[in-house]
Amino acid sequence: MGTIDIQYRLGLNDGVWETINIRLDSQTLDRTNLSDIPPLAWTELAFEQCPHCPLAPHEHPSCPVAVGLADIAHRFDHIVSFDEIDLEVITEERQVTQHTTAQRAISSLLGLVIATSGCPHTAYFKPMARFHLPLASEENTIYRAAGMYLLAQFFLKKEGSTSDPGLFGLRKIYENLHEVNLYIAKRLKSATVTDSSVNAIVLLDSFTNTLPYVIEDHLDEIAYLFSAYHSDDYQQILSEIGSDAP
Repeated sequence: MGTIDIQYRLGLNDGVWETINIRLDSQTLDRTNLSDIPPLAWTELAFEQCPHCPLAPHEHPSCPVAVGLADIAHRFDHIVSFDEIDLEVITEERQVTQHTTAQRAISSLLGLVIATSGCPHTAYFKPMARFHLPLASEENTIYRAAGMYLLAQFFLKKEGSTSDPGLFGLRKIYENLHEVNLYIAKRLKSATVTDSSVNAIVLLDSFTNTLPYVIEDHLDEIAYLFSAYHSDDYQQILSEIGSDAP
């Protein structure tokens, strides 16, 4: 079984480097190397369970998102949100380095962990986790999220399933993710002393909460990037493929 390995290294003010290794199953994109931290009260499914959670405590005693975050919350509980750190993120394809704040770095890491946690509401973001881009801007994230969703619709249509080219489902997915973020923040508040992990979730959610209402406006702002597809040259390409087009 192949894996996809992503390493986060945070250089703290005291000269200590904290390293988090994320290992994903290359087919399911679920994490395969969760920490060995014993079950904690705040990770139990029934503790601050999301109102829209489809999981049942007798079948899933622990919240998959909380379990995935337990080690991170523990290891970074001595860090304050606006502490400046050096971040390195290493994947097979690239290495990203940046001097940033603890909450931005942890927020980027949490986005990856939450998407691959096994939560039914966050599983839709696994394709973005597969091509993880640390510290992505809001514009970049919108471009990647919309592209991911529309590609999913292409595959659904190809398979003969109901598809949604209008991005309506993406809005609902983000609304559900916002609910998850709210209740994960409640869990973290009860589990941590400093604010770094909680504020990282808040930062992550600031985008999640607004996207359902602004996605079309943001996409309109980057429409100019696709001007070549309105050209006569592209119309010529379409005419040349003619009957070969599906």
